[in-house]
Amino acid sequence: MTALVTNTQSSFLTRYQEIRHAVEPAAWVVFWCLNAILNSRVSQLDLLRTHSSYAWWEPVVWEWSSSLVLLLMVPLVIYIEKKLPLSWVTLRTNLPRHLLITFPFCLMHVVGMVALRQLTYLTQNQHYTFGNWPNELGYEYLKDFRTYFFIILTVAFYRLLLFRLQGEASLLEAPDIGLPVEPVDRPERFLVRTLGKEFLLPANEIEWIQAWGNYVNLHVRGHDYPLRSTMAAIEQRIDPKQFVRVHRSYIVNLSFIVEIEPLDSGDAKAKLRDGQTVPVSRRYRDELRHIASS
Repeated sequence: MTALVTNTQSSFLTRYQEIRHAVEPAAWVVFWCLNAILNSRVSQLDLLRTHSSYAWWEPVVWEWSSSLVLLLMVPLVIYIEKKLPLSWVTLRTNLPRHLLITFPFCLMHVVGMVALRQLTYLTQNQHYTFGNWPNELGYEYLKDFRTYFFIILTVAFYRLLLFRLQGEASLLEAPDIGLPVEPVDRPERFLVRTLGKEFLLPANEIEWIQAWGNYVNLHVRGHDYPLRSTMAAIEQRIDPKQFVRVHRSYIVNLSFIVEIEPLDSGDAKAKLRDGQTVPVSRRYRDELRHIASS
């Protein structure tokens, strides 16, 4: 039964990895559309209850303009979360930065939704007035503060769930008694723990390594196995004849590189066997070419 569950889980993750880049934005689109629909209906009911004189379409415009702008800002918040990950180690440093970012986040949201509302009202030969800006901004900030951290926490929880399902890597440690079966300072394999199983991951099967907050991701056949380490630390533990630093956030396995394509910016990109590409900064470009051709 355990083997069946593990195989089913592995098969599901493999299929999901192939479509996750479409599923993730689609999930945000569905969420904000549902949010706009429900909030529009609530606003209409509130106006009916208070006997306010508004056209039926006005609360719809208010809620959809807000949700649309927030949807467009989701990629920005996700990018910020990648650059400023929240964890117990980085909480003291990054939490104040996130708190400061909530102010421009709110301002961008309000300016965007007000502009959309004004444009929509013009199509109806009417004029939209936001109201007293200081008062309304204070009211909107309270909601946007919650929205910003909702997005941050949702992304963090989703990533944690994927990590737990895919498995988290760790370095093999020296045994308490006797000699290790392989060099601990230059591991040939990593231990991966996932739900219901453990397995050894050969180092030479790692295609590239990417920095990710407090972790580095070991990319193997479409899967990312997080390892709690810094890029500098893992670079000291892997074979320099096989792995080379190509970017501040990337280390690549030379065995998987099939082509190095220069870019007009002076940087480059390394094309791998499976067709995926890894960025190569100009700082490491010449060294990579020299190593790859030798």
